[in-house]
Amino acid sequence: MTPNSVLELHDVTFRRNGTHILEGIDLTVRAGEHWALLGPNGAGKSTVLGFCGAVAFPTSGTVEVLGSLLGRVDLQELRRHIGHVNPRHPVRSPLTVTEVVLTGITGTLEPPMRWEPSEGDLRRARDLIHSVGLDDRREARWPTLSQGERGRALVARALISDPRLLLLDEPTTGLDVAAREQLLETIDGLAHSAPDLASVLVTHHLEELPETTTHALLIAHGRTVAAGSIDDVITTETVSRAFEHRIRVSKAEGRWSARAVRERPIPVPTAAEAAR
Repeated sequence: MTPNSVLELHDVTFRRNGTHILEGIDLTVRAGEHWALLGPNGAGKSTVLGFCGAVAFPTSGTVEVLGSLLGRVDLQELRRHIGHVNPRHPVRSPLTVTEVVLTGITGTLEPPMRWEPSEGDLRRARDLIHSVGLDDRREARWPTLSQGERGRALVARALISDPRLLLLDEPTTGLDVAAREQLLETIDGLAHSAPDLASVLVTHHLEELPETTTHALLIAHGRTVAAGSIDDVITTETVSRAFEHRIRVSKAEGRWSARAVRERPIPVPTAAEAAR
């Protein structure tokens, strides 16, 4: 692997039932970098994230995660070093916030039978719950939480195993504006509290990019449109090309936004004007 890299995809292709989903994808993520994975629906973003999380294998090409080549590594052990934030995390029991966060240690949906967290585990869970602003909700039951509170709790869950790579799969899905901003502030804080942590965040919307995003991979129809420093990748030209629609991209105070470029109607002259 490239020095200091935590994730490398080389010429990755993926086919399903004879259909090309990805073609020739390259991606290198280094420690401390925060990548955004962007593109329209059906572009292949979730498939790429599956490779990053060591839960899927390419049809061709290579994927190295945390120095291990997929296909030649104990996947269960590898996944313990990858944090994953998925707003659709299927908690079915009325677990407390603390219990959900602790399942990040065991990598399970429920606390395993006969497993007891150590005092160090409990202390680490309390510290993380504090860091995401949920001190007063530590013992609240999952069904009573708002979607925004669940999102922040899942960030704490993903971090409790001290991962080197954090994957965020559309983490602001279903959030109102206030909850979205609170979650993005939590994600931005990781650049300071965990400076060596690398992350990959999937989203459709530029407004959902944290200020600390450093790089971006923009894909469409399973192919790379642009990749590199976020200021070089997220431009009006590249985003318009990826989404196949004229979109004006702008950035203010570290945050991105996008609006469709409306075609100005061609003025139709009145009869009097036409007769002149």
